[in-house]
Amino acid sequence: MKSDTSLPLDGQRILELAARSMFDLFANASEGMMLVDRNARVVWINDQYRRYLPALGFQREEDFVGHPVSEVVQNTQMHRVLETGKPILIDLLSNKAGTFGVSRIPLRDEAGTVIGALGIVLFDHPETTLQPLIHKFAHLQRDLDEARRELASQRRSKYTLASFVGTSAAAVEVKRQARKAAQSSSPVLLLGETGTGKELLAHAIHAASARSRGPFVSVNIAAIPDTLLEAEFFGVAPGAYTGADRRGRDGKFKLADGGTLFLDEIGDMPLALQPKLLRALQEGEIEPLGSNKVVPFDARVIAATSRDLAALVREGSFREDLYYRLNVLPIKVPPLRERRGDIPALAEVLVEDIAMRNGTAPFELSADAVAMLASQRWRGNIRELRNVLEQAAMRSDSQHIAEGLLEEVLREAGIERVPPAPPPRTMAAARHPLRPLAEQVAEVERQAIQAALEATGGNKLAAARLLGISRAKLYERLELAV
Repeated sequence: MKSDTSLPLDGQRILELAARSMFDLFANASEGMMLVDRNARVVWINDQYRRYLPALGFQREEDFVGHPVSEVVQNTQMHRVLETGKPILIDLLSNKAGTFGVSRIPLRDEAGTVIGALGIVLFDHPETTLQPLIHKFAHLQRDLDEARRELASQRRSKYTLASFVGTSAAAVEVKRQARKAAQSSSPVLLLGETGTGKELLAHAIHAASARSRGPFVSVNIAAIPDTLLEAEFFGVAPGAYTGADRRGRDGKFKLADGGTLFLDEIGDMPLALQPKLLRALQEGEIEPLGSNKVVPFDARVIAATSRDLAALVREGSFREDLYYRLNVLPIKVPPLRERRGDIPALAEVLVEDIAMRNGTAPFELSADAVAMLASQRWRGNIRELRNVLEQAAMRSDSQHIAEGLLEEVLREAGIERVPPAPPPRTMAAARHPLRPLAEQVAEVERQAIQAALEATGGNKLAAARLLGISRAKLYERLELAV
């Protein structure tokens, strides 16, 4: 041990006695001790260590002492301590003699040069001695693995293009544009009123792209305070400010590396932060808060807004260069009132989803109820439609929902009820009111089927439900009409 010359002689003596006492304490209290020289040869073992020799394969002490430690002790790390001069205070060592908790400490001469190392067997049978610690560690590891799996599932795409329900011309065109956008790596800008399904389309574009195996990371700009947005986007360097995590925190751009970053409500982006967002999109790199180093990232950006970005640019509240950077592949998502033919099919899908989430059997909508749903203006779009259906499901005492219950829900929600349009009368019916009854019934039936098919965008299952007949009956009537 190197003596401390700054201490008085009696202080040096006390230090030497303390070191000797500690050595004696470990020698007597530990399960075994060994010394190796600077060449990693075993030069000494104590009495407790000798009991391990037979298990290690040595009957005599001289077959062990004097030999390189790596030849007589499997998996030893004593040579590493000699090379680095750094101790390994707590470690688990497994070899032919068993599994042990060990400590390894370098020994230095007066000049500070490593001249050997001390190995201490702190305890044997760690499966018993360390059982509480091992059990706690295993429990924490399980929790960590579960949290990682949950986080990974949240960062995967939830929807595909098949999830965007509708066969109307407007819906088909949106899906065509989305498929085309999925084949590109350029930014996508989804435009449309709130509740039209912009986030669903963002998931679907990611799922259909070459990045589908990567993460899908979403951030709602309108839901985060302006003061926290920069850290949310770009991350925080270790110790960037008081209370910051010592390890730092990755931002959404870095979390989306290799995948897609969805910026919802981009129109609410603070003007002061827009230049940094533009630079990140142009350069493919970010600078975490409190850091002077840039971090590269590779994420495809999909932005969405319910606001008029062009108008915001004219007002000066949205940067023109950022607008053009985002508006590379614009997709306008139509409001529900422009795709009324999709409403019966949408209602059917929403009814099934509501039932699944509530753990109940799907309820049925009467033909009058479906017709009334298809006639409403739906200013809140699909989100409003779902809300009305959920309220009706909660109020219904049966699995059948009629027009009257939906009318009550609409009235209490302050939604102006629009009555279903009556089926058009044909000129032939107006000119010839008195004809054989069977002929008139057949003609009215054909008109009703045609109106239902037009209202559902050609969806025969939805048309059958709208008419209150089975799909087989609808096909039978269509064959007779040919």
